[in-house]
Amino acid sequence: MRIDVHHIRAFLAVAEALQFSVAADRLHMTQPALSRIIKALEESVGAALLARTTRRVELTNAGRVFAEHCQLALTHIDQAVTLARRAEAGNIGHLRIAYMDFAINGTLPGIVESFGKKFPSISIDLVHMPSTVQKEAMLDSTIDVGFMIGPFSAPNVETRVFGREPMVALLPAAHPLAARKTLRLADLAEERFVLGAPHSWEAFRHHFFSICHRAGFSPTIAQEASTSDGIIGLVAANTGVSIYPECIRNIQRSGLCIRPLADKDTAIDMVVCWRADTRNPSVETFVSELTMTAPRRNAR
Repeated sequence: MRIDVHHIRAFLAVAEALQFSVAADRLHMTQPALSRIIKALEESVGAALLARTTRRVELTNAGRVFAEHCQLALTHIDQAVTLARRAEAGNIGHLRIAYMDFAINGTLPGIVESFGKKFPSISIDLVHMPSTVQKEAMLDSTIDVGFMIGPFSAPNVETRVFGREPMVALLPAAHPLAARKTLRLADLAEERFVLGAPHSWEAFRHHFFSICHRAGFSPTIAQEASTSDGIIGLVAANTGVSIYPECIRNIQRSGLCIRPLADKDTAIDMVVCWRADTRNPSVETFVSELTMTAPRRNAR
């Protein structure tokens, strides 16, 4: 006989009750049927598990050992069933999330932290990727979720705006314009700019040049940097000025002056994207949680 869960549960019922009649009632079967199961189980195990007399039933030494390990096995099986159901519901799993500088300097850390507290059994790998690289990775299904500069449209890819960041001006602390509380982009027309390098800041550069042209000028680029830290450092070193989403206020840096831009058409859309045909249920869990918490984040 091949031992299965039903045989184990039947044996444990007898081991607990030490009466075939009581165990049979609990299992909703006849006593002869239960006796046949136990006899077949003992034959499969190759050892007597129960010592029977006309008045009582007792576990043999082999029976006690078998019962102990059967109980552990059932506990593991029950846990496996529970975990499998949670995984199917997206409450257990793994996510590979890509982000770019504006996301990690903005709301993403809080999003990941709150999600991790609510769903501790979903592990997350955070991977830094420029927006253009994220788009390729999303199409190749090498990332589950991407936080990038929008817009992004592709077959089987869902996108949602998770933030609209106003732009601010970055100035050296001693710059004459630092004396003003608010600037317009046109006030920077004669300045030399520090800008992100093309290979990693392509999406932002497109936005940057577009808003400068709308403001009536073509910017002069003095220096390029591959990271936000590089841009901030070069501005603080009086190499030039720059513009950056308002999330820059989350970064403390001496020698840097941040001033809001009064222009109403400079804000940049930050989008979250995922594949609509994903087989990873944790993606749906993450997106649902992101959607539910969006009103609270936007109200801050």
